[in-house]
Amino acid sequence: MDIQIETHELSKWFGEVVALNNVSLQIPAGVIGLLGPNGAGKSTFIKLALGLYRPSRGKIRILGEKPRNNFHVLQKVGYCPEMDHFVEEISGYEFLYWLARYSGYDAKTARKQVERALERVSMIERMYDPITTYSKGMRQRIKVAQALLHDPQILFLDEPMNGLDPTAREELFELVISLGNEGKTIVFSSHVLHEVERVTDTVILIYNGRVLAFGKIREIRDLIKNHPRTIVIETLEPKKVYQILSVDENISTVNFDTQSLTIHTTDPNQTFKFINEIFLDGKVPIYSFRCADEDLQSVFQYLISTHIPRGL
Repeated sequence: MDIQIETHELSKWFGEVVALNNVSLQIPAGVIGLLGPNGAGKSTFIKLALGLYRPSRGKIRILGEKPRNNFHVLQKVGYCPEMDHFVEEISGYEFLYWLARYSGYDAKTARKQVERALERVSMIERMYDPITTYSKGMRQRIKVAQALLHDPQILFLDEPMNGLDPTAREELFELVISLGNEGKTIVFSSHVLHEVERVTDTVILIYNGRVLAFGKIREIRDLIKNHPRTIVIETLEPKKVYQILSVDENISTVNFDTQSLTIHTTDPNQTFKFINEIFLDGKVPIYSFRCADEDLQSVFQYLISTHIPRGL
């Protein structure tokens, strides 16, 4: 596994506020979702990775080196910040052009890199308009373009979907997936669960400065042994279905609706076996059945609930 970002007992505090606490990770190439609510520590982690913050304790390595004040490493890193920092009176093209020149590109190469980045975020038609005339979504696209300007190996996107209209969101989803397929490492930070699921199935779940889990969504879900799975069965005769299923000792709770039956089981494989037998028997019609909590929302909510102190 080609490790791109590595941390060991990484912590960052500001006075008495602990923003990141004892984080140890090995992040490979590919698209990684950094998921957590606002204030969870996502931006702090990214700024430590960029060398903008010095660790209070522990260490972080980008491509095997310390990032802080390391120009060699930072040349390979792109960053789309959550907040805007623009010179409002100039155009998007000028903003990117001078960033490219300050980074060391000559005039010809700078123009080429800027046009390439603007094309990738679909801003060619408005590139000469003043930034002050841009919508929030356009401003977000310019931030993504500046992160791509120097064709970085590692890309940090901090809440990149903020303010984007549906069309722009789809384009950015496709761009992130495409960049991942090109072999780039992308840390996609978001507090919106379905945004992360659109671009990757590998996530870092972070809450109150701690990493709750890191890995494939399904693998994380499978590690939660004591949390009953939710199965929804669509049927016109839910009580008859449950009467047959009642022999399954793994079922803990049941909820009835007019056309469905929701059960919680500690052994979904065994319960699915029973459901399949009912379905194949055909005496009681079952139209569909599915596991309703394999998604990231369910995993995240469960992990948060197990890490909140009792009494809060």
